[in-house]
Amino acid sequence: MRTVDLHVHSHKSDGSFSPAELVDLAAAKGLSAFALTDHDTTTGIREAVEAGRQKGIEVVPGIEFSTEYGGRDIHIVGLFIDETAPAFQAQIHGFVESRILRNEKMCARLQEAGIDISYETLLKAFPGCVITRAHYARFLLDRGYVKSLPEAFDRYVGDHTRYFVPREKIAPQQAVRLILQAGGVPVLAHPLLYRMGKDALETLVRSLTQAGLVGLEVFYSTHSQGETRQMQQLASRFGLLPSGGSDFHGKAKPGLEMGTGYGRLIVPEDVLDGLKAKRKELFHV
Repeated sequence: MRTVDLHVHSHKSDGSFSPAELVDLAAAKGLSAFALTDHDTTTGIREAVEAGRQKGIEVVPGIEFSTEYGGRDIHIVGLFIDETAPAFQAQIHGFVESRILRNEKMCARLQEAGIDISYETLLKAFPGCVITRAHYARFLLDRGYVKSLPEAFDRYVGDHTRYFVPREKIAPQQAVRLILQAGGVPVLAHPLLYRMGKDALETLVRSLTQAGLVGLEVFYSTHSQGETRQMQQLASRFGLLPSGGSDFHGKAKPGLEMGTGYGRLIVPEDVLDGLKAKRKELFHV
């Protein structure tokens, strides 16, 4: 059975592999396709697509938006997006500006704690990347302020530390509509990670479906067989298509592999086929 991975990150956001290296890895693992879904950026898509053509690996242009709902961080993945659409890129630019403002404030707080850091230093350390908290953690580790990446989050960049600065986020319904406007297929990422409870999750899914949500990540690296069945039932209840992926980040998530997650993930190629057919139905492409 041919398999795919529809949730993968490169070093253009908070992964550790370049887009072209992800193509090589996908080929080595026998995947027929993967989706590049970096956080709030599409800068790696062209490189990945071109490398994919050379290696016979289909690369699905994608993105992952961080949104806010009821005080929670909710992620919406967009697949098959037209990343060149001017209106879409204008929105992306706004998200990047929001990140820059947040990062400047976080650097100022860390400086007050005696850490030699600035936004400009981060950019030099991670050129061409959208700076995320994973980059802070790597920076702190590389310069000896912490002994591990988890320690960096626990002490300095986690949600409940004194140095963390939240950034402005859109609602998940807005992300769904933005993806649709870019000709993409919106998918609710890793729904069980939000730990919302059954009723609250159904309320969220119902609201997003009304906004145009198309898919739900049924297959995910941390899912047990029972959780996968639970998500299949939830998707079916709201007429959503199954999607799935590893959420591969490379070194940032040790032990989690592209394509197979923690060893038991399988995303059949027909999952991708179903999403393609729905996209054709929606946009007549």
